[in-house]
Amino acid sequence: MENPSHASDRGAAAQRDWQATYGFISRVRERIAEVVVGQDAVVERLLISLFTGGHLLLQGVPGLAKTLLVSALAKSIDLQFSRIQFTVDLLPSDIVGSEILDQKSHEFRVHRGPIFTNLLLADEINRAAPKVQSALLEAMQEHTVTIGNETFRLPAPFLVIATQNPVEQSGTFELPEAQLDRFMLCHRLTYPTPDEEREVLIRNARLGIRREGDGAVARTEFDVLEHEPVGTAADLVAAMEAVQQVFVSDTFTDHVIEIVQRTRRDNRLDFGCSPRAGIALIKASRARALIRGRHYVVPEDLFALAEDVVLHRIRLNYESLADGLTGRDVLQEIMIEAGGLPSRNGRTIHV
Repeated sequence: MENPSHASDRGAAAQRDWQATYGFISRVRERIAEVVVGQDAVVERLLISLFTGGHLLLQGVPGLAKTLLVSALAKSIDLQFSRIQFTVDLLPSDIVGSEILDQKSHEFRVHRGPIFTNLLLADEINRAAPKVQSALLEAMQEHTVTIGNETFRLPAPFLVIATQNPVEQSGTFELPEAQLDRFMLCHRLTYPTPDEEREVLIRNARLGIRREGDGAVARTEFDVLEHEPVGTAADLVAAMEAVQQVFVSDTFTDHVIEIVQRTRRDNRLDFGCSPRAGIALIKASRARALIRGRHYVVPEDLFALAEDVVLHRIRLNYESLADGLTGRDVLQEIMIEAGGLPSRNGRTIHV
């Protein structure tokens, strides 16, 4: 029999680990809040992606602090960070790297691209041609990159956070379904509230100027980002381990399966969700539960994350579009219909 004192010691140690993780999460959120007003939902999605290793696509019109948010997150944790501005003339080698002929040794050597990092910001990802976007597929799924005849492992953790302007169509390319499916979450940013926008204007008015030699430039929010991290890679690993300990009930899993299956059977859709959607729903729900101080998932986690996980993985057919339906309308109906169906073991799912 196990010594009760040993079990008690383990329980106390586990509790200390959880408290340390909550402290780490609070420090990161406070650091981001120093430069970004509001956007709590976006910050939560960033942390969910970071703690689960899932990639994140941020959609929003220009000026909603998408790039600033990712930069603030990168500088809050002691991780390697790279930013790629996607343009129409970008080449795959500009991302993954290439083989270069050494003039002295007359041998080829590998030049590693900016993708060899922990946190990769793909800014305006839909401005690059499909050939460039496809260069990310191997990295996002297998965490490896092939250059020439060699395959290289990417650093751990590795996370792609991409931004996209969903309104402007000039000079952009639609992301292929295979790439969209590799984004665990696709979050759509909204405009700030009047109170939040007032705080943005007040903070910006206080920034002043930055002197450079004999001249000066107006300071921006990027100039006030703190470079001293508030968390380490060890803190991040501890948070990732804590996510794995969050409890998921069989009933919750059954409900996720039912929602995913219904998207495949719905005659208003050209195609439904892949199995990645169910995996993403459970992973993201566990991370959200941890961020909100729980050791277990609840239906609220599923409802809060469903749009971010599902909408970019489904496509309405022509008839549904002609009827004025949206993906959000269809998903809401699916969620309601799946709320009281019998599960595989005969029990009823209540959410």
